[in-house]
This record gives sequence, structure tokens and C-alpha cells, in this order.
Amino acid sequence: MDDSPAWNVMVSTCPSRTSLARIANKWTAMIVIALSDGRLRFGEIRRAVDGISGKVLADTLRDLERDGIVSRTAYDQMPPRVEYDLTPLGQTLREPLAALGTWAETHIADVEAARDAYDDRGSGDAF
Repeated sequence: MDDSPAWNVMVSTCPSRTSLARIANKWTAMIVIALSDGRLRFGEIRRAVDGISGKVLADTLRDLERDGIVSRTAYDQMPPRVEYDLTPLGQTLREPLAALGTWAETHIADVEAARDAYDDRGSGDAF
């Protein structure tokens, strides 16, 4: 018999909703994709994830470490060296987030065409 609770991200009070929000964050997805091939230093992640600020990267890495998705290893040397890697839990995100990245790259022309068509017809329709 399974005694685990029945989580439901559609329920506003369900704690799984915060995990979904973290994973669905654009910076999280790109950081996980960047770390998919192995550990990287902060600067390497920043170069791989074009457009992310140092503060946002640091905050996101801290959040991912707290959630058990990323591990941080600090080496006792001069100059200081810190590396980030996906944990076993983080590894489970590689495939779904890579698939989302591939989908975005494959279908961007369709998305842009849909946006243009929507914009051309006007957005005066109220919901």
C-alpha cells in the first residue's frame, strides 16, 4: 500500500506547485541544460546561458541547490574555485528540459508566424 500523499499541482496549496514554478522558470531550464554535460564553474555557466546576470545566476543556483537539483563544490585553493553540477535529482530533469529546448528551437518559426497572424488581426477581442 502506498502511503504517500496525493500531490496535485493544480491545487493552490500543494507544495509541488513551488517545484513546478522553479522548474518552469526560464533560467532554471537553461542552467539545467548547460549542466547536462557535466560540472561547470560559475563563469562557464554564465557564458553558456547568454543574457543572464550574475545576480540572477547566483540566486537561481542557490535556489536549485536548496531544492536538491544542483550541487555546489568549493575547492580550498587560491584562487578560490567553485563548481556546480546536477545532483541525481537534477539529472532527472535533463531529458524533459532538453526536449522543451528542442521544441522551442524546432517550432519558433511557427510561433512567430502565429504571433504575426494574431497581431495582424488586432487584439480588440476581450475575453
